[in-house]
This record gives sequence, structure tokens and C-alpha cells, in this order.
Amino acid sequence: MILYSHPDCIYNHRVRLVLCEKAVTAQVKLVDPDNPSEEFLQANPSGTLPVIVDRELVLNHSGIIMEYLDERFPHPPLLPVYPIAKAKSRLMIYRIEQDWYRLIDQLEKKPSDSKAKKQLISSLLKLEPIFSEMDYFISTEFSLLDCSIAPVLWRLAKYGIEIPDEAVSIKAYCKRVFSRHSFQASLTDQEYAIRDDYDEIN
Repeated sequence: MILYSHPDCIYNHRVRLVLCEKAVTAQVKLVDPDNPSEEFLQANPSGTLPVIVDRELVLNHSGIIMEYLDERFPHPPLLPVYPIAKAKSRLMIYRIEQDWYRLIDQLEKKPSDSKAKKQLISSLLKLEPIFSEMDYFISTEFSLLDCSIAPVLWRLAKYGIEIPDEAVSIKAYCKRVFSRHSFQASLTDQEYAIRDDYDEIN
């Protein structure tokens, strides 16, 4: 199994996090999108990232890759077993993509976009009560939801966004998730460098 991945991209990060959480042995090849290799372009002529190659199968959408990995390697499960709970998790992941990931995309293009920054932190703070309910997001176990949320929270510092001190539950969640071995293993050198305060929050 080969994962072609961007060294600093939220969509790629969440796929790497799933791989690490599953402890799947996969060859991760970091790709420079401005200078992609012929090998990568043969696997995915469209040039989009991330891309996973598993024998004859080639997948190039992060959400689809995450669910494929969860089904391909069922232990530990990262989605609920029961249909209603699973549907709720999928809906929340979709909302995160539509809201937070859209704002991250805007900030990647324009890091000084103050409106996007305010919208992102405001949206996060509205969910502060939910972060306080369980160890992980709406779950007692780490899930695909956390694989989507954690890369957002890790990148806040990149855009000069600070979590207010009164958001105690979000800060505790960050400390809990960022200290996981799987999360640390999922970081590239570029991503690790984003948080110069890592020792303080951990």
C-alpha cells in the first residue's frame, strides 16, 4: 500500500492520522505538487492529493480513503457500529468539511483573512459544550471525527488563531489528542514545526 501525500495539507494529514491510528504498514511518499514525480502522475493523472494505491485500487478523495481504510482494517473501528450513530458521525464529518475545512482552504490562500479566522474560532467555540461531554468528540473512543478535527486544531497557530483560556474543554481535548502516539506519528516535519508551543500544551 502506498500513500502519496502533501507534506502540509489538512486533507492529507487526516488520512495519515487514520493510517497511524490503525497501525497500518504503508509507504508514505510525500509529493511536491509543484514538481510531482512521474510515478505519482501515473497513479493519479489528475495530480490531486492525497492518493492511496492498494494493489489495483487507486483512491483520491480523503473522505473516501478514510472510510476505505476503516473498513479494510477494521481494528480498531473508527466509526460506530450501529447505523444511526454511524450516520450521525458521517453527517458531522460532512459539516466539518463544509464549514471548518472550507475556512482552512480560504486561509491557505490568504492567511491574513480576518473574517475567515473569526468564523473559524467562533464556530469552534460554539461547540465547546460538546467537547466537554466525553474524552473524544461525541464518543468515548477516538474516531474518524477526531481524525478530521485534530488537524484543524493543530493548524490554528499557523493562522495566528488562539483558543481562549476560557475554552477549557477544547484546550483539554487538544492536549489529549495531540499527545496520542498516532497523532505524533502522523505529523510531517513541516506540520510539526507549526506548533512551537507543543511542549507547553503537552
